[in-house]
Amino acid sequence: MATEGQTFPPQKQQTQPGKEHVMDPSPQFTSSQYKPSNKLLGKVALVTGGDSGIGRAVCHCFALEGATVAFTYVKKQEDKDAKDMLEILRECQAPDAKQPIAVGADLGFDEDCKRVVDEVVKAYGRIDILVNAAAEQHKTNSVEEIDEQRIERVFRTNIFSQFFMVRHALKHMKEGSSIINTTSVVAYKGCPQLLDYSATKGAIVAFTRGLALQLATRGIRVNGVAPGPIWTPLIPASFDNEEIESFGSEVPMKRAGQPIEVAPSYVFLACNHCSSYFTGQILHPNG
Repeated sequence: MATEGQTFPPQKQQTQPGKEHVMDPSPQFTSSQYKPSNKLLGKVALVTGGDSGIGRAVCHCFALEGATVAFTYVKKQEDKDAKDMLEILRECQAPDAKQPIAVGADLGFDEDCKRVVDEVVKAYGRIDILVNAAAEQHKTNSVEEIDEQRIERVFRTNIFSQFFMVRHALKHMKEGSSIINTTSVVAYKGCPQLLDYSATKGAIVAFTRGLALQLATRGIRVNGVAPGPIWTPLIPASFDNEEIESFGSEVPMKRAGQPIEVAPSYVFLACNHCSSYFTGQILHPNG
């Protein structure tokens, strides 16, 4: 894990989504200390943005726990990360699990989300776990800089996609299924540099709580995870070198977290015998 006072070397990615394979150091998506115990044996999981960052760690942990895993990525921009992720999943695939699949899509649009769900259901027959992890963020100095095009883009990626994915996945989810939405610490504390991103993350908290109440009678649990500063491709794709060097130093633990420190929260919420009495809740791995 990262240690107190760790700094990151200068680096900048000019486009979003960021790419994991060019980051220095590479985010930690696994740990020798993680001991799987078949928590998700026989389950089918769909993770948006699963090629990198927190999504990669979640996919890997799910596979270690016995799940069949499908994930989404952005075509062309994330082809290398998606290919790497498929290989990682194949190496740890449980004997009874089916081959992992990657589906390229722009999740900001309903028809793309429907296509993703259709492909996963065609391959596996159902969805037991839906993780909404795809997101983008852009730094800003003033609300006056956020034009209509940008705010629509950020909201489409971060919150529209969650509505669309849930809308289509629910047709193939039964009692005992789990939906896990990714929000952020900035939904609770605010962030002036990420104003539109923060607004989408606040919307995700409200969406999670309302959806949990709506689906409780169907036996489908809905929860969320609100990570703090985590070393993912979003960071070099969003911030300047000076901010990257000190990234995470503002939290009480004085360091950034790694994706593997967040992924077990998703495993807990996905596993019925771990979190069967949790719904409408948000976990906070934030240092």
